[in-house]
Amino acid sequence: MTFDQLGLDASILQAVKNEGYTAPTPIQAQAIPAAMEGRDILAAAQTGTGKTAGFTLPMLHRLAETSKKPESRKIRALVLTPTRELAHQVSDSVRAYGKNLRLRSAVIYGGVGIEPQKRALRQGVDIAIATPGRLLDLVRQRALDLSELEILVLDEADRMLDMGFIHDIRTIIDLAPKNRQTMLFSATFSPEIKRLASGLLQDPVTIEVARQQTTAANVTHKVHPVDRHRKQELLVHLIEDHGWKQVLVFTRTKRGADKLSRHLQQAGIRSDAIHGDKSQNARAKALKAFKHRRVQVLVATDVAARGIDIADLPHVVNYELPNVAEDYVHRIGRTGRAGNKGEAHSLVCVDEKQLLRNIERFIKKPIDTHHTEGFEPDPSIRPEPIPGMGGGRNKRRSGNGGNRRSYSRR
Repeated sequence: MTFDQLGLDASILQAVKNEGYTAPTPIQAQAIPAAMEGRDILAAAQTGTGKTAGFTLPMLHRLAETSKKPESRKIRALVLTPTRELAHQVSDSVRAYGKNLRLRSAVIYGGVGIEPQKRALRQGVDIAIATPGRLLDLVRQRALDLSELEILVLDEADRMLDMGFIHDIRTIIDLAPKNRQTMLFSATFSPEIKRLASGLLQDPVTIEVARQQTTAANVTHKVHPVDRHRKQELLVHLIEDHGWKQVLVFTRTKRGADKLSRHLQQAGIRSDAIHGDKSQNARAKALKAFKHRRVQVLVATDVAARGIDIADLPHVVNYELPNVAEDYVHRIGRTGRAGNKGEAHSLVCVDEKQLLRNIERFIKKPIDTHHTEGFEPDPSIRPEPIPGMGGGRNKRRSGNGGNRRSYSRR
């Protein structure tokens, strides 16, 4: 199948071709035709499957069919995202695919001044891409009206629930017309997602792309056993000894990301950290510097890293293993893209042995262990509890680094 066979508007098809795409991914091939018919969509698809185009292309097609005059513009389509980085990623797709259409879009999130966003809304916006907190701020200030909303998209809905946005989401839903089209995209069909969908979607088309339990064949995985208090030292050694020039490093917490970044800087390694407590400008600046290799190491929490998309990223390091095995696949999926080779390194202390077993069970293969001379673990050290472990969704949230409500202005 090609995009030409989907029946998309000619202007959108040309934009798709200009971006270098000819054939839709599985999620796109299933979602686009149904969405173009106005059907509600419930889709399970992870980052990297092409889901963004799966909803932006039919959304643009439907809006282009019934474009309105600028002076009568109220928001016709709304895409809710959990983070500012993801909002920018979706906004970039909307602009790229809709560049030949007479549709206006705006990206709305907290952490930056609200007045420029108000001005954009006053000029007329067809499509808003927003995080829930700032969107509701603008609604309360009567700067944003959802009364004529035709299409509502919830992107990475599971992540929004994890971050405590459920009440904001329900408030936004209540503000929108009941006869709208709704599309909900989530990494998994968890019980919480199913409950949300049951009250939100009308006779939805259900799409499930195979759960990503395997990792890219062109990614090499290595486990480096090390004592917990020597992880910083080992990371510096690996970077310097192997001459790594671009490394994305994952920590569990925001505080841990800052601490590790400072240690790397003190060791003479250009480093920065991104997480939910950083301003949007600081995060954008750090990400740009990392993409252009002015920063050698970017230290990130799982949530903050959602918008990072670098086609030829060579190295990902799990400074701390994730508490949830599936997140390992999300993390290392940021290397080995577009046919490039990648390396995923995990620094594993005695506390994390069970996490490692969970990951190996999830991806259905063992990970090679590499002992670094001079960093052999001390067998007398006993395991200690890992913050955030112990089961339950609240525990998982705490592993992302703090009060979940602190993300409401992301």
